[in-house]
Amino acid sequence: MIGGSRYFGRRLIEELREDGAAVTVLNRGSTPAPPGVTHLRADRDDEEALRTALAGRRFDAVIDQVCYTPRQAAVAARVFAPLTDRYLLTSTVEVYAELGRPGGPALPESAFDPATHPVNLELPWTEGEFLEARYGEGKRQAEALLTREAAFDLVTVRTAHVLGGADFTGRLAHYVERIERGLPVAVHAAPQPASFVHAPEIARFLAWAAAGEFTGPVNAAAHGTLDARELCAAIGRTVGAEPVLVAGAGEAPSPFSFAHAYPMDTARAAALGFRFSSVADWLPRAVQEVRA
Repeated sequence: MIGGSRYFGRRLIEELREDGAAVTVLNRGSTPAPPGVTHLRADRDDEEALRTALAGRRFDAVIDQVCYTPRQAAVAARVFAPLTDRYLLTSTVEVYAELGRPGGPALPESAFDPATHPVNLELPWTEGEFLEARYGEGKRQAEALLTREAAFDLVTVRTAHVLGGADFTGRLAHYVERIERGLPVAVHAAPQPASFVHAPEIARFLAWAAAGEFTGPVNAAAHGTLDARELCAAIGRTVGAEPVLVAGAGEAPSPFSFAHAYPMDTARAAALGFRFSSVADWLPRAVQEVRA
């Protein structure tokens, strides 16, 4: 596994080990690996360092948690070609941003076709502000490059907005803290629905997908969507406080308040044999995890 999201990376390692896998984690060394796994250190942007760290090894599957740009995808395509037959890119719901429409149907994998999406390796992908503002586009182009150039079987797991777990981004905590304290939460005048997934469940799905034989894009999301108002109401019920919402007051909308709708269709995952839970089943628990 390359990297390891603080959201669900450790949970994924636990899932893999429970399935009997021998796990190797590769990162820059700033985050220690859990006991019982092989820990390799290299900067994934340094192709020669990556080759050196992986020399002499072979993997049944590679799960890449930190591929954000087509440049990184190009390096992965070259380095892992002789090392694995199966590669999972952890992608994102943001590849669908602005493709949905209010009241429209949930978006299937075919809504975004990486085989036809343009790739530009010359853009300043190493500049932090540039990349942060183009997170979804970076993932689109990473998918596109690997789809065209990878010699291994490719799976792109398009992950919904993750809730629960470590919540290192602070997005769910933003809502929980403000609602508990009676502070206003800024939302769009007409916030649109989005898809979410619980951190433990996306870890289970990635471990399951790594052992599979299917290829191509696959959506990973809980059943049911929430817009920002519905999310606030659900949090309010859990913490026992009435949300105070403000819209159009000149303040930037809170995270998870979206002007465009892009709910995800998970029919393909179900057809392959994985059935996601409903967001209502675990959201109260995710809120309590943040409070704890």
